[in-house]
Amino acid sequence: MNMQTSAVMAPPAPKGLVEMKLPLVMMRDILLKTIFRKNTSTVSETAEAICLPGSVTQELVDITREQKLLEATGTLNANSGNEMGYQLTDAGKARALDALSQSEYFGAMPVPLDVYREQVKRQSIRNIQITRDQLTGAMGHLVLPDTLLDQLGPAVSAGRSVLMYGPPGNGKSSISNGIRDALGDNVYVPMAIEYAGQVITVYDPIVHTAIEQEADDPNSLRRRKRFDTRYVQCERPTVVTGGELSLSMLDLVYNPTARTYQAPLQLKSTGGIFIVDDLGRQAEPPQALINRWIVPLEESKDILGLQSGEKFEVPFDTLVIFSTNFHPNEIFDQAALRRIFFKIKIDGPNQENFLKIFAMVARKRGIPLDEGALVHLLKVKYPTINNIYANYQPIFLIDQMISICEFEGIPYQMSPELIDRAWANMFVKDETIVK
Repeated sequence: MNMQTSAVMAPPAPKGLVEMKLPLVMMRDILLKTIFRKNTSTVSETAEAICLPGSVTQELVDITREQKLLEATGTLNANSGNEMGYQLTDAGKARALDALSQSEYFGAMPVPLDVYREQVKRQSIRNIQITRDQLTGAMGHLVLPDTLLDQLGPAVSAGRSVLMYGPPGNGKSSISNGIRDALGDNVYVPMAIEYAGQVITVYDPIVHTAIEQEADDPNSLRRRKRFDTRYVQCERPTVVTGGELSLSMLDLVYNPTARTYQAPLQLKSTGGIFIVDDLGRQAEPPQALINRWIVPLEESKDILGLQSGEKFEVPFDTLVIFSTNFHPNEIFDQAALRRIFFKIKIDGPNQENFLKIFAMVARKRGIPLDEGALVHLLKVKYPTINNIYANYQPIFLIDQMISICEFEGIPYQMSPELIDRAWANMFVKDETIVK
């Protein structure tokens, strides 16, 4: 049974500063920087800005007032439920500027790495059990042999590494996306995490798809959300990389201007899927990429490094899918292959499945099937390439015929002549060009 959204335990909201497990000076400085940058004046406004419950924010405000870095304005804000207004003192402004010179980070209070580890366990990708019906439903737009689903199902349910290999154009990328769609539930992604006083931003709207939440009442100190709002509830993330992937993209990214770190791709994909498409097309050899992943794949933890050179462990909880057009023995040694849990060959369709795909695409594109054109395609054209079928070919041929029909100003149709014209664009003749 696949875990639904309710099955993922939400991170509990902190009830006091002690539960935050962050250095008090760090929390105070983020509070001051946020008030300075966002010009918040009430506890409720500040609580929303730093993503903490109002009671915890009030506790932090009170400590900051005792240090004479914050002062009450003596006026009630009618637009915020008659809350008392606060402002930075001169000493508070000076401290905020000094803190900004050390780190530009402000806003959501970070989650300590150790606290985040516990949430990763609660929403682990390995907690999910995919059924055949769920996987079939997610792959419903694809024509796949049953034997392939027999292999994919256990691979996805294990939440381990998968290598899909085979000739190009047979849907390895589409299958990867279908696996992503089959997961179905949601996880909680921290805006930022903290380690050794350093802030590492994790939530990335390009990678993470946030679930819309009901807005809190701005006039209430009570925050209705039942989870720690330093996290964003999201669909399970999917990171897709291709030929552009480099080893440096798997390291922390340090911003020297803001003096903060950004999480690498694999950390952003925690609880979800990391797809390495077109393996073998990267600048680094595949063996080097796999060597980088040996510890994460085997021990479910990754090692990252700060600018200072200090190394530390972070959770590695992601389903890694490698996809390549090369035979695995051409790009990996046996030690590397041993560390990839599932190896699945994705072949081209047989003639029966090819015709199913062709008919399905024609129906979606609104072009009527023609028996003579299909006989010509199967009996005349495909024998020239040894009857080797690929999943991309029906879409390519039909779109080519549609383009020709639109150019010629005729209704959508297929014929042996149109098949020949479309076929001519699918392959390049092997010939010598005289320069």
